Amino acid sequence: MQLNPYLNFNGNCDAAFKFYEKVLGGKIAFKITYGETPDSGGEQCPPASKDHLAHVRLEAPGLVLMGSDCPPGFFEKAQGITLSLTVDKLAEAERLYNALKENGEVKMALAKTFWAVGFAMVTDQFGTPWMINCEKEA
Repeated sequence: MQLNPYLNFNGNCDAAFKFYEKVLGGKIAFKITYGETPDSGGEQCPPASKDHLAHVRLEAPGLVLMGSDCPPGFFEKAQGITLSLTVDKLAEAERLYNALKENGEVKMALAKTFWAVGFAMVTDQFGTPWMINCEKEA
């Protein structure tokens, strides 16, 4: 069994996943717009949504991240969840922190804690909450 986070967006999923591809060092393995689906032109695909993503899959070392743009009226902001990235090097924690906080909101600046050499919490520019954790240097 594998648990893969699935993120929902309100029209900016493509931009978010291009950003995540760069930051997380992965590759977009699959993406399809609503206009490319069999239901394009149907109830689930109003004309304004044809270029929005119906599904995207990003694969990076140690993770699979998926997402889509919600149909009109279905989007809800993420609540009660945070994506947690664990790394072996403080320099990598710093790189992730600096990238994810760009145009986002810092909840807790990257700092040493009693459990980690570096820990931070940010909400990125797309509204996704992240924790970056480096428990000890490898």
